[in-house]
Amino acid sequence: MDKFSYIGTSDVNAIESLFLQYSQDSNSVDASWRDFFKGFEFARTSYETDGGAIPENVTKEFKVLGLINGYRQRGHLFTKTNPVRQRRNYEPTLALENFGLSDKDLETIFQAGNEIGIGTAKLKDIITHLETTYCQSIGVEYLYMREPKVLKWLQERMEKNRNTPAFSSDEKKVILKKLMQAVVFENYLHTKFVGQKRFSLEGGEAVIPAINALMEHGANLGIQDYVIGMAHRGRLNVLTNIMNKTYKDVFTEFEGRPSEDSLFDGDVKYHMGYSSDQLSDDGKNIHISLTPNPSHLETSAAVVQGIVRSKIDSKHNGDNSKACAISLHGDGAIAGQGLVYELVQMSQLDGYKTGGTVHFVINNQIGFTTNFLDARSSTYCTDVAKVVLSPVFHVNGDDVEALCFISKLAMEFRQTFHRDVFIDVLCYRKYGHNEGDEPRFTQPLLYKAIATHPNPKDLYIEKLKSENSELANEAKAIENAFKAELDANLDEAKKTEKAKITSFLEGNWKGVKMAGANDFDSSPKTSVDEKLFLEVAKKSTELPKDKKFFNKIQKLFDDRKNMIVNDNYDWAMGELLAYATLMKEGHPVRFSGQDVERGTFSHRHAIVKLEDSEEEYTPLNNIDAQVKLEIYNSLLSEYGVLGFEYGYAFAAPNTLTIWEAQFGDFFNGAQIIIDQYLTSAEYKWRRMNGLVVLLPHGYEGQGPEHSSARMERFLQACAENNMQIVNATTPAQQFHVIRRQLKRDFRKPLVCFTPKKLLRYPSCVSKLTDFTKANFQEILDDTIDAKKVTRVAFCSGKVYYDLIERREKEGVNDIAFIRLEQLYPFPQKQIDAVLKKYNKAKDFLFVQEEPENMGPWRFVDNNLRSLNLKYFGRSAAASPATGFSKRHAAENEEIMTNIFSKVLVK
Repeated sequence: MDKFSYIGTSDVNAIESLFLQYSQDSNSVDASWRDFFKGFEFARTSYETDGGAIPENVTKEFKVLGLINGYRQRGHLFTKTNPVRQRRNYEPTLALENFGLSDKDLETIFQAGNEIGIGTAKLKDIITHLETTYCQSIGVEYLYMREPKVLKWLQERMEKNRNTPAFSSDEKKVILKKLMQAVVFENYLHTKFVGQKRFSLEGGEAVIPAINALMEHGANLGIQDYVIGMAHRGRLNVLTNIMNKTYKDVFTEFEGRPSEDSLFDGDVKYHMGYSSDQLSDDGKNIHISLTPNPSHLETSAAVVQGIVRSKIDSKHNGDNSKACAISLHGDGAIAGQGLVYELVQMSQLDGYKTGGTVHFVINNQIGFTTNFLDARSSTYCTDVAKVVLSPVFHVNGDDVEALCFISKLAMEFRQTFHRDVFIDVLCYRKYGHNEGDEPRFTQPLLYKAIATHPNPKDLYIEKLKSENSELANEAKAIENAFKAELDANLDEAKKTEKAKITSFLEGNWKGVKMAGANDFDSSPKTSVDEKLFLEVAKKSTELPKDKKFFNKIQKLFDDRKNMIVNDNYDWAMGELLAYATLMKEGHPVRFSGQDVERGTFSHRHAIVKLEDSEEEYTPLNNIDAQVKLEIYNSLLSEYGVLGFEYGYAFAAPNTLTIWEAQFGDFFNGAQIIIDQYLTSAEYKWRRMNGLVVLLPHGYEGQGPEHSSARMERFLQACAENNMQIVNATTPAQQFHVIRRQLKRDFRKPLVCFTPKKLLRYPSCVSKLTDFTKANFQEILDDTIDAKKVTRVAFCSGKVYYDLIERREKEGVNDIAFIRLEQLYPFPQKQIDAVLKKYNKAKDFLFVQEEPENMGPWRFVDNNLRSLNLKYFGRSAAASPATGFSKRHAAENEEIMTNIFSKVLVK
């Protein structure tokens, strides 16, 4: 029984009071307490109370229950989990007197033994059982979990076998071999490649057999796909001894051989990703992916979540028991990086849940040089787990069997409850942050202890010897055979001319090519058959007649119907019909971000709600497409959500995956994802990605935090055709560029600077033929008489509408405005072709809303040096925009005045 599990020690008196009430009238207490009291023999007998007092033996039973609860709740504070340090002292302890008991009670038999599954038992035997379960190599935090069924599940599995492994000889042999591989491989690298950085796992090698045990057990429980995210420490060990990357390939990288792909810039060996198909020991097929990672700790954890969700959605039909994320953390990173908190908060949300992540913390008890006492305020580095009521297992990294045992239990928990679980592996880092660093500068006492501490392999062999296991005698032969294998691989590596770079997730991307230089000369066909377009347009504007919607919603959809009739499609219609037509062609659409369902500016309304309920209706999921629009309002996060969506796109090249910022200004909350993945992943890791990023951008007097999506930062990062930067100015252009993402035979990230003012601007509309007879145009030419043009002005974005309106007002006909709809890859050929018609032009201008040191100006000027462009826009500024509306208007007027006052002909 588990009623007492979630009652604190201080509540024993309250339980006594309840029991007294129960003994007088069993029906006067809650049914759950009746069942609890009935479970004890003493409660089934007719105790006589004297003046309302509870007999002493009954009181002591409750005190023993308090002791049991104390071990469950605080036993983790008194474990033997630290291999190289004494644990800190915590008060109060689990001493008997703290529970109203004494040594005199040790021989007394208590019914409370039933609570831990050992029946009636002497107090000393109850304590021994509890000490073994909660205070040895394994410590557990779980009583903050609020669901009785979860608590009962954990207690039964831990207390029944006392958290003590009972592996068979064959299982122990697997553990020994994996531990041998982990330890010997690290030592081999240390001796053969002296002084080279590898971010050794030494001190934490038991994680390798633990991950193996987790995966093997998970395969038997139905897991078919594993995705691992981790930082650099131990990565080479995981690559070889979990992922089965050949030792030869790793040694070749240590030899410094160039890549076999000359166009591949590459990254250091401890950042690379990998994937492999494997057969489990029981014959189950599993696929394992290890994501590439930057040095920015925890960043890959967000990407892993997106990859796993993508696999669940597309490959496993929504069954999250078939794919599992495994995240390896350092103790400093899991406590210090806020991204971990974001991801934990995402873990149970409908748009982002993946069925539970298994977290391993390689707890070296130190950062680069920072002591753990300076690295966090919390007791444990894993305390973030409590946010979503996940259990935490603290395990001594020297006890490999305990770690494998808990890994299997963690997998069972994940598969049963589909929530995160944390394994805190208390270990140590044998060397400094890297192998060339001197840790004794900052932790002399710790590293004095580490210097003489035996490795986990030797400790395990000694344990096997103490058990008189034959495996102890086989250990040397296993080690010698493995060393011979490493020697043979090293010999092969020295003969290899080129390093082999293998992409992870390779299978999903078959048929998608790497883009060539000429692939950006023009856009592919993105127009849609008129009949199909009108069909989806009509269906997307229909609301069910048997459901009542808010009046404004009904009017909005009626207005959309009128757009079809009047042949004037606004921005929202153009955008939504891009998704709808792709869906009709078999491409799923996934879209998330803050407030994206309605849209920050109330233009999208991709999901609408009924007037008198929370029932939702998604028009695009009712157009008779075979795939769905999955659109989710995200939590208030940029970093975690953009990382997640980038990961989703990593694994889904044929799905349109979109992230939208609430305002484009807020994207820099995810700057690390932009810099380390979006702009550079293809050239570091040979990985394409087709993620679409929508960034609302435009100067409309809303101040410095709601005006600029910092276009200049993206353009500064553009090189080698690494991404596409678009600032479309018509609904049809946005329609085509979105469709273009999946119509090309390669994938590149697409960053769209999207408008705010133009969402409902009367002149910002498109005709039916713009969707059905045209494709995306990298630049849009002016329509005025080219023969009269003496000045050509380039611009990008909604400032174009201000310019043509002012031109009409001024009656000017000698200045042409050319819109740069695509800023990168820079459309030089299209510009050259258009300029030929303006043979009388003498002056070339560039106009923008942004300050001179921001926006596209300097990028465009650098690409059109031969035109000697003249700049028209705001002066350079430290802040993107003014917060004063009158000043904003005055700045706009100054730009217009400066342009049109210099016109020579009217």
